[in-house]
Amino acid sequence: MAFFIPINMEFLDEVIENYATNHTDKEPKLLADLNRETWANVMIPRMLSGHLQGRILSMFSKLVNPENILEIGTYTGYSALCLAEGLKTNGRLHTLDINEECTSVANRYFKKSNFGENIIQHIGEATEIIPNLNCNFQLAFIDADKKNYSNYFDAIIDKIDIGGLIIADNVLWSGKVTKEEKDYEAVALDEYNKKMLKSDRVETILLPVRDGLMISKKIK
Repeated sequence: MAFFIPINMEFLDEVIENYATNHTDKEPKLLADLNRETWANVMIPRMLSGHLQGRILSMFSKLVNPENILEIGTYTGYSALCLAEGLKTNGRLHTLDINEECTSVANRYFKKSNFGENIIQHIGEATEIIPNLNCNFQLAFIDADKKNYSNYFDAIIDKIDIGGLIIADNVLWSGKVTKEEKDYEAVALDEYNKKMLKSDRVETILLPVRDGLMISKKIK
């Protein structure tokens, strides 16, 4: 996972954002601890999903109640732990990353959680690992290097069950996707957003939460 992050990921007025957070269920204590450690000790902590987005991921996962989840981009494990909350009892979450330093933090927190036996970590290039995962998925979360979002979609779409969800993070890229002059990450994300909209295999909604969440449901 490449370390690129927008300068400003906040779109809502701070007062409104705080109100929304204050009227959302609290993050579990383990996630609060991970949140604090990430901000204190890990490079580019804004990559963390955080309280509000984390509860959104948890809610989607609980609604789907997946047997298998695929996450591309582990970072320090916050989003994986949120997604794992919706797993079936013996479900599995496969999380992929190339950064061993960050994933070592994630591993510690996975072991402390109730999902230590359910989460499987993979280190390496996602496009090389995904073809070797011998299961279908009902939920996928993409939060890795932006230039490869479209490639990740192509790699996973045939492994997603009909009715399954693909959630992609950072698809607004601090609003840069709307600008005439875009950096290369914004170009890639804009292409991904348009690809989802044009695809006849998914129905899609873009939620302007934090830095943008694209929710795509597989329909064929």
